Amino acid sequence: MTQSSLDPRRGQYLDTDSNTSDNLVIDASRALVVGRSQINRVVVSKILEKSGLRPLSLDPEAALKALGAPLPGTIVLDGGADNRDCDALIPLLTQIRTGLGGNAPRVLLLSTRVASDEALAALPVVDAVVAKPITPERLQSVLDRLRD
Repeated sequence: MTQSSLDPRRGQYLDTDSNTSDNLVIDASRALVVGRSQINRVVVSKILEKSGLRPLSLDPEAALKALGAPLPGTIVLDGGADNRDCDALIPLLTQIRTGLGGNAPRVLLLSTRVASDEALAALPVVDAVVAKPITPERLQSVLDRLRD
């Protein structure tokens, strides 16, 4: 087994063998909400619950440890004031996306400002950006679009 280590002190290893996609299972009923603001995580989690998902709300450091098999079908990253709060997760999400291809979890970024095309290109794992303030209608429409 080949392992790629993002931070061995935290135990963040992901099997990068060619059969990685066979080992990782995605649970489409689960969602992971990641952000520094507990209030934002609770609000987003409630919206996800109403849409039928089972959310798990964590800060970025805890999410690094918890992200594993089974993978959630949806990952919501709260970028915070500067859209950088969840940057530590990007390498791991990139690795997962590379291993799983089209079957990777869908990733949403909650943003306080409009992201330019260049900024989005720097985040290849982000499938959609939702502008704050978050409303149930806005988030639900993006979730529905990503599920199709």
